[in-house]
Amino acid sequence: MKKTIFSLLVLAACSFKSAQAQFTRPISVGIGGGPTINLTDLANVEAQFAGHIDVDGLITPFVSVGVHAERGALKGHGYLSEFKNDYWAFNANAKVRAGQFMNLSDNYSYYNLQASTFNKILANVYLGAGAGFMKNKIEASITPEYEAGVISQGGHISDDLTGFHFVVPVNVGIDIPIGRTLYGPQWAVNINYQHTITTKDNLDAVVNKRNDQYSYISLGLKYALFHRK
Repeated sequence: MKKTIFSLLVLAACSFKSAQAQFTRPISVGIGGGPTINLTDLANVEAQFAGHIDVDGLITPFVSVGVHAERGALKGHGYLSEFKNDYWAFNANAKVRAGQFMNLSDNYSYYNLQASTFNKILANVYLGAGAGFMKNKIEASITPEYEAGVISQGGHISDDLTGFHFVVPVNVGIDIPIGRTLYGPQWAVNINYQHTITTKDNLDAVVNKRNDQYSYISLGLKYALFHRK
């Protein structure tokens, strides 16, 4: 996963353009929410809800670095056992948009005024990756029979129900710009899929052979600060 993050940064650096003429809105804030899906030992999913706040700084019009704060829940069941994890998470991340690799005008203002709606949407399809941490708050009901089965496979039921652990989120999404101005749209609708890989097998209190993961699908709204009038 470290290679994924490094590759994104290398791609951004290699494709750095001069498309920053009249580019004067380097920071955006966003808020959103949507369902979470757990990929854990208790794998029967009961979809829950999460919400997030993002702050992103644009290095170029199509490359950003930012921070992401998330609060939500994961829930699942199986083998007559169940869990719920009311978690919160924080990460720093980088995103590279398709526009960084498209043959666009060097003058960002000209691009914003002339590009079609389709091209502007396509240019804002992105991939991203980051690193951060997650704080668990797990409530679990594990049957003795299931616990015995886990132990027989070399695992155990964790007593660390509120600990921190390191996570690596991977994102794919799109920012749909709203409006057309000389300096770029001030608003955007964001659709994002985030897949979070953990470094501990402990999202559901069941510690087994594979680390737990989860997905978060969100719909959000972004606002660009310092809009030049």
